[in-house]
Amino acid sequence: MTGLRERKKQRTRDSLVRAACELFVAKGYEETTVDEIVATVDVSQRTFFRYFTSKEEVAFFLQALVSERYVEAVRTRPPGDESPVEVLRSTLDETWESIGEAIEEIVPLSLYMRMWQIIETTPSLVAVELRHAVEMEERLAAEIARREGVDPDGDARPRVLVAAFSGVMRAAFRRWSFGGDITVAAAQHMVESYVDQLGPALSEDWGDPGRPPRAPRASPPGAPGAGSSN
Repeated sequence: MTGLRERKKQRTRDSLVRAACELFVAKGYEETTVDEIVATVDVSQRTFFRYFTSKEEVAFFLQALVSERYVEAVRTRPPGDESPVEVLRSTLDETWESIGEAIEEIVPLSLYMRMWQIIETTPSLVAVELRHAVEMEERLAAEIARREGVDPDGDARPRVLVAAFSGVMRAAFRRWSFGGDITVAAAQHMVESYVDQLGPALSEDWGDPGRPPRAPRASPPGAPGAGSSN
């Protein structure tokens, strides 16, 4: 059971996150200072830096929370007959509600959604987001490799799959963040519709009736069937 001291520390941390997000949304990330954040919560800069190393870290606190919950859900998913891509998709479907509840313990979901817009429209934060995405992909690839019993350093499939899945997620959230509907339902619909297109997008035949059939791909030299047909 969490002690009184730990609960007080958590409340202070959460208050700093909430105040920072509110200021970032209202004023912009670059225009907001740490001094303004701590003044809103009525604590010192020393207290702020006890919880966060920088303004950047507090800006990504909620995104880091979401990533951690998702990776942990993949890690603890029971063994079964699911393919690796089904593991990623099913975990996504099943964690929307619990992750949303975890966010709402700190900030309203509407504020979290607006923070996505801030991140996607602030160049310095976009660069950080990409770095965080790479770190998450490495962790997810390691979990998929563990589940499948393969070596991620010798078998590229876990990293290829996770990179594709993660890229689709980023594309969906970016498209959503520039839209007019920033609700959770809209984000979920956008993500799910994009993930549903992952398989069809990788297919060689996109089903365009107006396009002539593609010529058969030539086999590389030395491959079975390459060379003369005589």
